[in-house]
Amino acid sequence: MIVRTLKDCEASERKVVTETWDSTRMILKEDKMGFSFNITTIYAGTETHIHYQNHLESVYCMSGNGEIETIADGKIYKIEPGTLYILDKHDEHLLRGGTEDMKMACVFNPPLTGREVHDENGVYPADLSADPA
Repeated sequence: MIVRTLKDCEASERKVVTETWDSTRMILKEDKMGFSFNITTIYAGTETHIHYQNHLESVYCMSGNGEIETIADGKIYKIEPGTLYILDKHDEHLLRGGTEDMKMACVFNPPLTGREVHDENGVYPADLSADPA
């Protein structure tokens, strides 16, 4: 069994901070669960270009507000507490924080290794390493 607290993870190398978001990676590839789980905060008034070419992601909004715009068709979806969006087709999108920070629960498949940040194309790199023993 693995037991972790958000507070402990936030005070460790599991927390990654950028200009537009921070993400606390509570479950990682090394945990051998087949997925990773993050608590991510999208900062109010920001915009992040994201295009997960190597990962599928499900995101549940716990608090705050914002919107997501799909690049392919320009559709904009409101995000508020209780909203789940699923990037099941490697959807390229813009994620915008609204008037207050959004606190999101995120699941990735394949799992993240822990230090990923978006590259210039909004992509997290593929993890090409073998599974940890």
